[in-house]
Formats: sequence, C-alpha cells, structure tokens
Amino acid sequence: MILADLTAYLTERKRAPLMDMALRFETSEDALRGMLAALERKGRVRRIANGAACSSGCCKCDQASVETYEWVGATSPPSVVGSPAA
Repeated sequence: MILADLTAYLTERKRAPLMDMALRFETSEDALRGMLAALERKGRVRRIANGAACSSGCCKCDQASVETYEWVGATSPPSVVGSPAA
C-alpha cells in the first residue's frame, strides 16, 4: 500500500476508523498511523476525538476505543507545480 491508496480511500469515504483501514489494506495499525501522521502534517486528515461515531453507524464498537480519521483535504489531487498549461 502506498500513501495514494490511503488518500483515495479517505477521500471516497470521508471518515474511517483505523481498525477498518487496517483490515482494508491488510496492514498494521501502527504502519497506518505513520502514514496518517504524514497526511495530518499536510492538513489533509484529522484525527477525530475518541467517542466520535464512524461513518458506518452500526454502534457495535466501544466508541471510547475507536480511533477515527476524517478527510479534510482537497477532493482532487493538487496540480503539479511547473507543469505546462493545457
């Protein structure tokens, strides 16, 4: 998995719990936290306070232990600087 895959996933879903992303990408939560931290520094995602509901709305998880991230960046990839105009 690369950062672009995670970006596309969050752009589409808008909000997702860390455990769902770990299952989707078949990777550890710790590996995802590193990638999510990079996106947080760029202002693309933010971590939602524990206890916030995820987008599924099923309410089966202990909300106090759910680590959820929300996409707050642009909905399309930024243009490449220095690329020729079309």
